[in-house]
Amino acid sequence: MKGASKDEFRFKTTEEIKTSKKIIDQVMGQEEAVALVKKASRQRRHVLLIGEPGTGKSMLGMALAELLPKEKLVDVLAFANPNDENTPLIRSYPAGSGRDIISKTRMQLSGGFKFQNIILFALLLISLIAPWWAFDHYSILYGRTVGSIIFVSMFLGGMFFLVAFMFFMSFGAKMAKNDKGGAPKLVVDNFKKEHAPFLDATGAHAGALLGDVLHDPFQSGGLGTPAHERIVAGMIHKAHMGVLFVDEIATLQPHTQQELLTSLQEGKYAITGQSERSAGAMVRTEPVPCSFILVAAGNMETIREMHPALRSRIRGYGYEVYMKETMLDTPENRMKIAQFVAQEVIKDNKIPHFSKDAVLYMVEEAKRRANRKGHLTLRFRELGGLVRAAGDIAAEEKAKLVERDHILKAKKTARSLEEQIADKYIERKKEYEVIVTTGTKIGRVNGLAVIGGGSTYSGIILPIEAEITPGGKDSNIIATGKLGEIAKEAVTNVSAIIKRYFGEDIKGKNDIYVQFLQTYEGVEGDSASIAVATSIISALKKIPVKQDIAMTGSLSVRGEVLPIGGVSSKVDAAIDAGLRKVIVPKSNLQDIVIDKKRLEKIKIIPVETIGQVLKEALDWKGKQGILKTILASNGKQ
Repeated sequence: MKGASKDEFRFKTTEEIKTSKKIIDQVMGQEEAVALVKKASRQRRHVLLIGEPGTGKSMLGMALAELLPKEKLVDVLAFANPNDENTPLIRSYPAGSGRDIISKTRMQLSGGFKFQNIILFALLLISLIAPWWAFDHYSILYGRTVGSIIFVSMFLGGMFFLVAFMFFMSFGAKMAKNDKGGAPKLVVDNFKKEHAPFLDATGAHAGALLGDVLHDPFQSGGLGTPAHERIVAGMIHKAHMGVLFVDEIATLQPHTQQELLTSLQEGKYAITGQSERSAGAMVRTEPVPCSFILVAAGNMETIREMHPALRSRIRGYGYEVYMKETMLDTPENRMKIAQFVAQEVIKDNKIPHFSKDAVLYMVEEAKRRANRKGHLTLRFRELGGLVRAAGDIAAEEKAKLVERDHILKAKKTARSLEEQIADKYIERKKEYEVIVTTGTKIGRVNGLAVIGGGSTYSGIILPIEAEITPGGKDSNIIATGKLGEIAKEAVTNVSAIIKRYFGEDIKGKNDIYVQFLQTYEGVEGDSASIAVATSIISALKKIPVKQDIAMTGSLSVRGEVLPIGGVSSKVDAAIDAGLRKVIVPKSNLQDIVIDKKRLEKIKIIPVETIGQVLKEALDWKGKQGILKTILASNGKQ
């Protein structure tokens, strides 16, 4: 696909782009998932969303809640049970009426204590006036000394009597409240809710998810808090007739997943204390309604780790959706990137709109981050971060619009940790001459790799050295460095290439050592296999390797160079390291999305076979015969 052109967009700024307030219309590039979510909202089906972070899983959950009707929402109240205090009664009422019921009940309960308040006020007046009357009366009869003694005695006695009366009245009120059950507790409140509830229970512990009963240290003498007042609703109850969203659902404890399954099946779930040592463990309510739609999310590992019965329930009564990571690079989809930028500006409400030229650059950035030929990324969370960072810079400069230069500045200031680490890596390795970019060396190659994962990765230079020694005692190539299983297999497969080109099993005569220099970050994947093969052949035939060249590519046992991932980041690393040339698989050529000015600093050499790699990377002076043999074996001249 060709890159986006200025004539393609008919707007001048993103302010002209119409955006929808509906969340479902703001989800870009996930048409199949959107269609299933709409169907799930109509039929009340559960949904399992599997995919990488930042592809819109939580937005789909919120969109589903927004599509649900709200007229069936209810308030849930807990009442004291006169027959069993540890089994509170649960009753449902139309949404918004719960507060009125509690208010009326409290007024009825408070009416019985008005007379006691009048008596208390009268006694207070008597206890304050009587001592002064006694002082005057007894001072006249017996003198002021006796009057003062009588005054103090009556004042202290009155205060003691008043405190005792207040205590017994409060205790009586408490006992009466316990006998009558007191006011109910509003467990689930849907007062003035405009939409069906959406609860994000990601990472919630069992009590927060399933409900809990608070501990009460006072359990006797009528002083304890009634059981129904200690009930706390869980997210499953608050999500009744709405949506419960749980990302990384496999991180929930197995027993919690089992309880979640039970609530799904029954549509109601009793609340009890989650701590076995708590007084709340003695309390168990009547079943509380929790008829919610579960939107579970995660990645591929989630499928292996989540409770099989829970997944079966979702699959049997809902849909499983795999979220796309990229979409085709078409004019229609480029416009979706523009619409996404407009949405982010409106949501943030603190940054300027983007110019057409800035949007075109965001499209190029989406293409680069897709890491796939002819596609645009759907990892909008990271792309949105770049939008806001560029907007912040434009706002600081008091610019009316975000321009391309603001995005370029944002890419430098808002780099990922992986990019910052890669810069330090290259800087230090060059400082100590671990990375060599000039001259030639036998058995030494500048390979390329990436650190990080998902969309947050960065390219690094991976120096590789090989040494051949007489012996042949070791059956396998000895590779040192922090290598993963795939990387180790890639090293082993190189022996088949060498045997094909030179017609002998060198492992029977020599020992082969390959070192990945200072690979503290670890190496995984087979993208360094052409570099490994080049270093071994260089060491075996004593042919120098040009140190101003870096290379990346997977190698088949037949000598074909296969495509790899992260090619743009790897080429970027080669440019930052000051290398003049970089060898990449020909099939990855269209995947390289780098600014033209940066790309002018390096020469890209596309290859299809290991013979072409060796032709470009080695210094063949005086060894042209070996090159002809290799090219002949490859069928390439």
